[in-house]
Amino acid sequence: MKIYPYKRLNRPVTLRVTSVTLGLADGTRDRLETTAYSIPQQTVALGVAGDTDWLSATIGLSATLPPGANALEAAWSDLEVLAVLTDGETNVRTSARLTRDTDDGRDWSGVLDVLRDDHLGRASLAVHAVGTVDGIRGRSIAETDRNWIVDTVSVEPVHGLPLDVQKASFTKSARTLLRACPDAPWLVDVSARVPTVFVNTDVEGIDGLLGSRGSGVDSKVRDLLVAQMATDVWTAVFHGAIGDLEVEPGGTPVFPTDWRGEVLREMLPDVMPGVHVEEALRQVHRRRTGESGWVELQTRVHYAAVHRADTMKALAYAIRSLEQLNKEV
Repeated sequence: MKIYPYKRLNRPVTLRVTSVTLGLADGTRDRLETTAYSIPQQTVALGVAGDTDWLSATIGLSATLPPGANALEAAWSDLEVLAVLTDGETNVRTSARLTRDTDDGRDWSGVLDVLRDDHLGRASLAVHAVGTVDGIRGRSIAETDRNWIVDTVSVEPVHGLPLDVQKASFTKSARTLLRACPDAPWLVDVSARVPTVFVNTDVEGIDGLLGSRGSGVDSKVRDLLVAQMATDVWTAVFHGAIGDLEVEPGGTPVFPTDWRGEVLREMLPDVMPGVHVEEALRQVHRRRTGESGWVELQTRVHYAAVHRADTMKALAYAIRSLEQLNKEV
């Protein structure tokens, strides 16, 4: 984990979204239902209302600091709590001060205004407690350990990986990369704004199989195919994310603020089990850029991808369906 040269709170800040209101083009405001945000997923979906003419959103926030935040013997003073929304795609950073709700200094609340034109898709929302330590203002005392996602496009508050799926004839494609891989059933491009999966429609029957909605063996084969595709996607996006890190002057890698950061926070607990996510990022980065340890880590990377893709479940369903089919023959 990151080392600070001063005392801090040793537990993270808890952040909750309490309300979401859209400002519409006609000057009215639309308060969204609670289905617009998910506490388990820690995601806000601003497209859930179906409004295409909203200009801004006001997000109500509630934050709880760890015990000791306002203790008399605390090593800091001038305690403040800030909500910060960061968009890695548009390079926009928006912040708002929260207000103390209780005398013990642990509960804070406020609102954050989001302008639609500032964002193309998903932004990362965190809360930071800052104070004056050793005469220096604005030092970080504590922060959220898992950021919320504010998605300005999606209609469902899902924290997972944003993904674009496109179908194309690889042999006839204008993309050189696709034409160079005519026998691949799909390819993953992690260089785009969001990861993109290209499905090769030259593979006979793949389009119909992926689009099937039945409940027979075909659906189980489809689920198995999708799980394999998802495994490839998670593997590719992890390597794309870990291979494009910003590094602080001291050599410490920094979590990206776009989908790459989401991927790393999602997969690192499986890649480096039992290690705090910030320390896991440092260790994985050290292995990738160092002389040893990177090859040995690939088994854990593959496991993390398989875990995220639910491959075991899809395989079990397919095997049971085949066994049942054999019994009926």
